[in-house]
Amino acid sequence: MQDMPSCPKCNGEYVYHDSVNFVCPDCAHEWSGDEVAEEGSREVKDSNGNVLQDGDSVILIKDLKVKGSSIVLKKGTKAKNIRLVDADHDVDCKIDGQSFSLKSEFLKKA
Repeated sequence: MQDMPSCPKCNGEYVYHDSVNFVCPDCAHEWSGDEVAEEGSREVKDSNGNVLQDGDSVILIKDLKVKGSSIVLKKGTKAKNIRLVDADHDVDCKIDGQSFSLKSEFLKKA
């Protein structure tokens, strides 16, 4: 099951192959294996719908508690030179010298 792609529409992880297409049971989206190879990178948007790219600067739109620590990232904190990733989060960045993995829904383009 490790080689199954995520759904390109809803990013669902419970995808199955019906011998012709990949199917997402969450949103009922179907696509061929060729489309997965063609897409390569997906489009990542911020909270306002602006497309993010590697190297952009972003600003947090709300306070975020960091899992496993007592750190709180404050609203309005700026992260420069972001890197887009294809994982359970969308953005890798450094804030005050520490690395963080954030979801794009909590960011706006600076």
